[in-house]
Amino acid sequence: MKTVNVAAKLNSNKENTRSRFVVGIDLGTTNSAVGFVDTWQDDWQIQTFTIAQLVAPGEVERRPTLPSFHYEPPETEGAASALRLPWSSNSKFGVGVFAREFGRANPGRMIESAKSWLCHAGVDRRVALLPWHGAADAESLSPVDVSSRYLQHIREAWDHLQVEAPLAQQDVVITIPASFDEVARELTVAAARTAGLPRIVLIEEPQAAFYSWVNAHRDDWEQHVVPGQKILVCDIGGGTSDFTLIHVRPGDDGKVRFHRIAVGNHLMLGGDNLDLALAYHVERQLMGDGKLQPRQWSVLVPTCRHVKEILLQEDAPEEFTIALPGTGSKLIGGGLQVTVRRDEVVQLLVDGFLPAANFDDKPQNRQSGFQEFGLPYATDPAITKYLAAFLKSHVDETESSDTVADCARPDVVLFNGGFFASSILRDRLISVLTSWFRDSDETWTPQILQNERLDLAVAHGAASFGMVRRGIGVKIVAGLARTYYVGIEGSDGQTSALCLVPAGSEPSNEPVEIERDFQIRTSEPVQFPIFVSGTRLTDQAGELYEINEEQLYALPPIRTVLQTRRKDQTDLVTARLSARLTEIGTLEMWCRQDNGDRRWQLQFDVRSSTETDRQVHTGAAEQAGIVDQETLDSVDGILASVYATNGTHKPDGLPKRIAREISISRADWPPSLLRSIWGNLIESAAGRKRSAAHEARWLNLLGFGLRPGFGMAADDWRVEQTLKVTQGKLVHASANTRTEWRILCRRIAGGITRGTQNELTSSLIALIRQKHRQVKSGRGKGADYASGSHEESEIWRMLASMEFLDRSTRRELGRIALDFLPRPAFDSIRTALIWSVGRIGARVPIYGPLNTVLPTTEAETWIESIIDVADVSNSVTQVALMQLSRKTNDRFRDISDDVRAAIVNEMESAGAPDHFVTLVREGGDLESDEAGLVFGESLPTGLRIQ
Repeated sequence: MKTVNVAAKLNSNKENTRSRFVVGIDLGTTNSAVGFVDTWQDDWQIQTFTIAQLVAPGEVERRPTLPSFHYEPPETEGAASALRLPWSSNSKFGVGVFAREFGRANPGRMIESAKSWLCHAGVDRRVALLPWHGAADAESLSPVDVSSRYLQHIREAWDHLQVEAPLAQQDVVITIPASFDEVARELTVAAARTAGLPRIVLIEEPQAAFYSWVNAHRDDWEQHVVPGQKILVCDIGGGTSDFTLIHVRPGDDGKVRFHRIAVGNHLMLGGDNLDLALAYHVERQLMGDGKLQPRQWSVLVPTCRHVKEILLQEDAPEEFTIALPGTGSKLIGGGLQVTVRRDEVVQLLVDGFLPAANFDDKPQNRQSGFQEFGLPYATDPAITKYLAAFLKSHVDETESSDTVADCARPDVVLFNGGFFASSILRDRLISVLTSWFRDSDETWTPQILQNERLDLAVAHGAASFGMVRRGIGVKIVAGLARTYYVGIEGSDGQTSALCLVPAGSEPSNEPVEIERDFQIRTSEPVQFPIFVSGTRLTDQAGELYEINEEQLYALPPIRTVLQTRRKDQTDLVTARLSARLTEIGTLEMWCRQDNGDRRWQLQFDVRSSTETDRQVHTGAAEQAGIVDQETLDSVDGILASVYATNGTHKPDGLPKRIAREISISRADWPPSLLRSIWGNLIESAAGRKRSAAHEARWLNLLGFGLRPGFGMAADDWRVEQTLKVTQGKLVHASANTRTEWRILCRRIAGGITRGTQNELTSSLIALIRQKHRQVKSGRGKGADYASGSHEESEIWRMLASMEFLDRSTRRELGRIALDFLPRPAFDSIRTALIWSVGRIGARVPIYGPLNTVLPTTEAETWIESIIDVADVSNSVTQVALMQLSRKTNDRFRDISDDVRAAIVNEMESAGAPDHFVTLVREGGDLESDEAGLVFGESLPTGLRIQ
């Protein structure tokens, strides 16, 4: 690289008034860093710093420095003062060391592993669900919100010192794990935009680490690598393990070129897993088969992180003593203490996570042992097995070699991530890697490249990549790392994978269209199943391939409703799909009408992966039974006789008429028939205007046909359409109609979004609060929130079914219900109140996220209250007690062993079903009839809840 040319380019940048700074931001390490280049300086150098260095020494003491944790302290003068920043006096949160230290004492207010949450495909990453197992009064944030706040903190700190060059106007590069899916990449861009950074570029962390090495050796890197070599970048941080292969190739101009040829699949396995493994090991030493209390466990995990870092150092002490606080009345003087030896910790972590596996060993597919933290950790802790599988899956078949191992062998290795700060872990991985490839050459060892600072390398490399984008430096050719497919159903009913975007695709301005026609109906939901492969890198766009589950995995589907100019117009149009890789590193997909001017952008349906404990839609409900068209037509005819424009029949007995006509009892109607009934009723909504009886039956069947609001493809769209037609638009204000509206909302609650649940319930909850104040005080007259006991019962059942309401609101409702329960004025709704308390305080929600489960102390108080005032021999009481005390093996949800034993005795004495007792004593899954009791009525065939 010639200095004169670089200087000329830098001067050109200045003259062209391009942004002065190129900034790289790494949010992936504990010591999160920012690297930047002042491009107005002729002799450019990358300067790297942590956020603390943006604050002048002495200006602020112990400021939030590392964007790895979130902390919202109690509202005290001291805490508010500690959070005051030079550029803001109103900050309500802190990040980094400050947050980590205070978070140890306040674990319910601390958010960690935010990037792991951002790439968690099993949750809606835009929903406020952090901190996981957070304090009831702590502010909840979504993974996107947390990432945005980190970036906001960096932007504000930068702007405080660089007043004339605000960060939003600079070239900003943000690093992400190589295994981030397309949704996580899009959400990262959205988080940056919310933080006030509208112009960013993404780069994968392993690439950034390699850019850092190239830049550090800008004068002699060609002496370290030669064409034909394969470079393995092994990047293991706190949350993920990323593997990347870079091929060194000769360029047409005789210069060496770097080509990124492979990226590993998403692997949530890193330093955090070591912390948890050590914490479980210490817990067994302290408690045997028992468990620590949640508060003690929350202290133990970060303590084990500290112990790991100390004992894995080269000059570590031989042992370390861990002290934990006591609980309850023994908080002072009742703590626990244990000493761990260095040799046992090293053996536990090295053998557990870097075992001397054979090259042919495969990771085991089993349930992760870490189930209490919400994240989908890798099923096997053996990082070496995943590395072997990655290398084998990316064998260069063009190489001439006798063995697969020789073809898979990397020549050069670059380590990155805090995991490799320990030479013990680094040396062990080198030893295992070397053992795999010594059969043909006993002297072979990989060449190891070094980055001087593992904690700063990624930020350093991101800034270097920013300079490469300006034409200064050596570029890694890195198109799309994976191949993307859309699922196509053939005439035989089998689904094949149509290659939509092949691996290696470069960023482009215009989408590349696939020459294959699709017949799509407008004004109805269209769903395209999307698959991705990190191993099938040679498949060609437009070609069909068999779906191999070991090579292709499903992303959230692409979902849209192709609206026409007339909302009620439904047409069958011929359309084609197209896609492009954008300059910032995200994937865009489009649907274009053939021979027309209409085009729709397609979005990943993140809501199809709704919560941590729910799977992406699998089609189980569709497989429960498909009703023939003749049957559907006969049902349509019966419904038309009541609700069509020329309908003359009365709505009385309508479900019985349908059951008699098709010879299928109402309880056995399959989901396909139920959704067909729903569609017919939506189309004939005007027919409900004829009378209150018409509308009441219409609402009843509509909710019955759509229950439980999820389970079939496009159910979220159906729920949305239902609420558009019905919400606030009841034609007849009769008590029966309002009651049926409450029942409909309860039935489809699982498909109602968080915001809509709040809208549907806020006015009712306000009236119930007013009634509660009147009942407690005995003064005045409480507001009537229902026309009678039937509607009042259904209001409580509806409210209890809204599992997306925040914990404080649900806790308040449960407490109010318990206050009402012993009072004679509420005898007529007693059963509904007991059922509602059980549903609100359930240890296993039907569809809500696990972190919204109420604290165990609350559940134990409610259990005691129910036993005091209710008949335990009553089946509804037994259902409520089972839900409040059902065992989950999650310390944050399970009641104490003493309370559990008492409940078991109560239920056995009252003659409760044996399986209820088993669910309380041992845990397990609900049987179909039990699921109906928990849901409030039977579920459609093929749909199950836990």
